[in-house]
Amino acid sequence: MLTAGVDVEPELLADVSELAHPARVIAVFAREGLGTGEPGGVGLALWHVSDPGNVGTLIRTADAFGAFVALSSGCADPTSPKALRGSAGAIFRVPLLDVDDAPAPRIALVAGGSQPLGEVELPERMTFVLGAEREGLPLDVLEQSEASATIPMADGAESLNVAVAGAIALYERSRRATA
Repeated sequence: MLTAGVDVEPELLADVSELAHPARVIAVFAREGLGTGEPGGVGLALWHVSDPGNVGTLIRTADAFGAFVALSSGCADPTSPKALRGSAGAIFRVPLLDVDDAPAPRIALVAGGSQPLGEVELPERMTFVLGAEREGLPLDVLEQSEASATIPMADGAESLNVAVAGAIALYERSRRATA
């Protein structure tokens, strides 16, 4: 339900903003209405991704590829200010699920020691599982995945930012689907 706008002094908005250049317009939404759309066939399951900037960026990336995002406990709040900025409005379009509701098969993305992503079968309906940058995915989550994949990197590189890894994985899935 939309209601009429209310004028607020710019100084008041600046006082509640975390930005150097505060917004001149804000909106208030009910959290229950976010992420309730029907999930598509592909998505990202985030396991303990605690950086809100990464969560917001992954939601924005999912929006670009028509994907859903599933969150575990321990993930950053997707409605926190930093996550909202990172999502650039995608939070209003991307279906958000609980990690346990993400559909199989699940492909765990790991930093190394697995089959290259380009060689892994990526079915029409699937979920990429991404872990926190420092810890990665725990053994029990890996065991619940049907496969694992590694994004090949240059010699000496240790890992990718989790948001970059999610973007590469969704791009690879999209590229194959349209080829």
